[in-house]
Amino acid sequence: MKGDKLIIGEEHIRAARELMDFFLPEITKHQGRFIMTVAGESGSGKSEVAAALSDLLAEKDFQSVIIQQDDYFVYPPKTNASLRRIDIHHVGLCEVHLTLLDQNLEDIMMGKEEIEKPLVLFDEDRIVEETIALKGVKAVIVEGTYTTLLKNVDRHIFIDRSYVDTKKSRKRRAREEQDEFLEKILKIEHQIISSHKPKADIIITKDYEVKKNA
Repeated sequence: MKGDKLIIGEEHIRAARELMDFFLPEITKHQGRFIMTVAGESGSGKSEVAAALSDLLAEKDFQSVIIQQDDYFVYPPKTNASLRRIDIHHVGLCEVHLTLLDQNLEDIMMGKEEIEKPLVLFDEDRIVEETIALKGVKAVIVEGTYTTLLKNVDRHIFIDRSYVDTKKSRKRRAREEQDEFLEKILKIEHQIISSHKPKADIIITKDYEVKKNA
């Protein structure tokens, strides 16, 4: 998504380094492209951990691409926010084209050298199409709230930080108005997203420690 703001901290880099310890042997041996997801609630650090992980992979000469679930929303962000205020029941999985994202991942797994995908232009509040070149790409990192539900994936990572834990980071990012209505939305999302935790292979705790899911 063009227009998104990342604030990568030491905690994100530390978590990414620990993820490398888990996944580097798998990525090295893996035939084809290794696909992993980073899921969690709003402000949990999904984008930051994904970016830090991509940088560390580059240091090991593994080319990677990051795919954001935010690009697969049915409506662009400002329009979607307005629809939520009209009907709060709009919040949830119905807001995202997860099937399309999974289809893109299947194409990546099948060895396609490029895919067409949506791209959100945040400031312009519109969605366009972009082509992602995949030649030479060894790892694909998919980040977003509901990405643990995706099927065409090798490993799922889940950041276990609730909307209460992420309040400070959400304020720093300042992507949305921090009001009582947003808290209602985040509570609904929490109920949905927290149920996905058992499906994850790796958990990043609220202190950014990395461990296998029990």
